[in-house]
Amino acid sequence: MSELIAGRNNVMAALEGERSLTKILVSRSIRGNMQPLLNLAKERGCPLQFVPREKLDELAKGLNHQGILAETAAWKYYDLDELLADLDVNDNPILLLLAGVEDPHNLGALLRSGECAGVDGVILPKRRSAQLTETVARVSMGAIESVPVCRVGNLAQTVDTLKTKGFWIAAADMGGQNYWQVKWDFPVVLILGSEGSGVPRLLKEKSDYIVSIPTRGRVNSLNVSVAGAVLIYEILRQRIAPDGLSDN
Repeated sequence: MSELIAGRNNVMAALEGERSLTKILVSRSIRGNMQPLLNLAKERGCPLQFVPREKLDELAKGLNHQGILAETAAWKYYDLDELLADLDVNDNPILLLLAGVEDPHNLGALLRSGECAGVDGVILPKRRSAQLTETVARVSMGAIESVPVCRVGNLAQTVDTLKTKGFWIAAADMGGQNYWQVKWDFPVVLILGSEGSGVPRLLKEKSDYIVSIPTRGRVNSLNVSVAGAVLIYEILRQRIAPDGLSDN
């Protein structure tokens, strides 16, 4: 089954990530400097085809293609051993474990925030979760090409395995301690729950930390992708400047 990658930034990210593209379709009426992208496509040996814009509109089915579409095989998923093989716990890696995030926009946003903050991988369940799609790719702004995404059958067993590998587990939940009270100087698996029911009870019981983000308004919880970004960047802030000062 093939997938479509729409938009200049996403297609460029796919090429730079050396993803295998079967072909790139470019509108004959496209504007702007496309030469860097076209040169890279030729360097990668990816076939280029110039077509009427109407053809792209038909194929994109409402996606904002910006005059360019790429066709590729479905996105690669890593297995857990493959993901861990590239990590050294002494470097304090950060993994996101998403326990039932079903909105592809939230998954794409988390990939984007995670890539910006240096997250080392994202773990998804095979069922009851958003998966890698064109919508996720578009929202991630190319991060889907550089953040390894792992699918597992059982999240609880995965947490147990990660503990044996030296990771500490932190689950986000409104009933936890304030996230800034944790000293994030360890290899961490950050668990984010579903948009409706949050982190499952069993995963919270297996966690070393339960952390929350304080709120002062009438709405007492954040969107999961926003909450994830806040927590990831606190980890990054502490590691860059543990005394709270800028690293400049």
